[in-house]
Amino acid sequence: MTLSVTEVSAPAKRFLATLLPLALLFAPLPLAAQPTGNSVANDLPLEEIQTFAEVFERIKRGYVEEVDDRTLLRNAMRGMLRELDPHSAYLDKEEYQSLRESTQGEFGGIGIEVGTENGQLMVITPIDDTPASRAGLLSRDIIIAIDGTPTDDMSLQEAVSIMRGEAGSQLQISILRTGEDAPREFTLTREIIRSESVKHEVLEPGYGYLRISQFQSRTTDQARQAIERMERQQPLEGLILDLRNNPGGVLQAAVGVADLFLDGGLIVYTEGRLSDTEMSFSATPATPAGEVPLVVLINSGSASAAEIVAGALQDQRRGVIMGTESFGKGSVQQIMPLGNGEGLKLTTALYYTPNGRSIQAQGIEPDVEVVRGRLEVAESRREVREADLDGHLGGQSALPRERSAAVQRLQDDYQLSEALNLLKALNVVDSRRR
Repeated sequence: MTLSVTEVSAPAKRFLATLLPLALLFAPLPLAAQPTGNSVANDLPLEEIQTFAEVFERIKRGYVEEVDDRTLLRNAMRGMLRELDPHSAYLDKEEYQSLRESTQGEFGGIGIEVGTENGQLMVITPIDDTPASRAGLLSRDIIIAIDGTPTDDMSLQEAVSIMRGEAGSQLQISILRTGEDAPREFTLTREIIRSESVKHEVLEPGYGYLRISQFQSRTTDQARQAIERMERQQPLEGLILDLRNNPGGVLQAAVGVADLFLDGGLIVYTEGRLSDTEMSFSATPATPAGEVPLVVLINSGSASAAEIVAGALQDQRRGVIMGTESFGKGSVQQIMPLGNGEGLKLTTALYYTPNGRSIQAQGIEPDVEVVRGRLEVAESRREVREADLDGHLGGQSALPRERSAAVQRLQDDYQLSEALNLLKALNVVDSRRR
């Protein structure tokens, strides 16, 4: 049976009656009264509104199960935003609160940042020292099921909502890893994720390591304090800034961290359709890290705010970017509260590096490409040295070297080891120029 627009139920009529006056409000003005510019370029199309009402009616009348009007309208809003891009979303009260918690650095879950690519739910990065990272989940793992439910038709917000939950409860996820035919199954126990976004240590005398796992409201202060602590131990001759598997976070925190290494110039700017989405951020003269040689580590899990920092330091030639190509999320999302206590996450602008490069779907190319790996020490035959000869002359005794956790870390992390080697080489070359 073919339904016309006039053959609709009372709820659909009421819905259509509500939409039609709105459409008339945006209908084109008479030619003489039309304002200049594009103010009427987005008039609501009456034909599509009528089609929407017809679809609404057909679902109400013929769907296998009864669906209330509220659910249909919520689903319509979710679908409207979902089709824009992977990061825009309609947030119910629980999802809105969950997003607020994640930016504050505390929530119940397994500790992964997720996104979508080609319609597939994907791990952007596991957060340090969480159930996900301890279980061995990796960046770009494709999540094909959560608690047995396929993720094919699952929105990003729905997936996040399912994965978060009460600490102590279990979650099962199935992932498909690049290069493997069979999926992997993981059973994880949720924890309260209190993620300290900054860690630091001295790898060798004079060479510091600064790890930022995500950008939260306190990240800039924590990073500044970490640099100052390392400097108090011994003046730094080189610093490694590790942004690998950093999914991003608060824009202001990214600007603040970049400013720790820059004494001037542009850090990032944004462009959008509305004037309030066009912003630019520049560095201030205060620079805690001074002119310390810098290597920045990135990989495919470095996204958004992490790419802003890497792009700014690369364009201003403040440090060497090392690792592999970053994720390429260069869009700005604004969180807009709604009157009913819910929210809207809407992409409103794009990020650009100081040289005008768009990060979106491009990413940051490293200056020196170094793939992930582990350093293996080759075994060789025993070599005779001077100290092995009978009657050798004695020399000044050196202090015994203890195998530290940093030494083991360098052996396990080839990219980190290469970053340290590069810093040492830069210092050798620089000392010869003096």
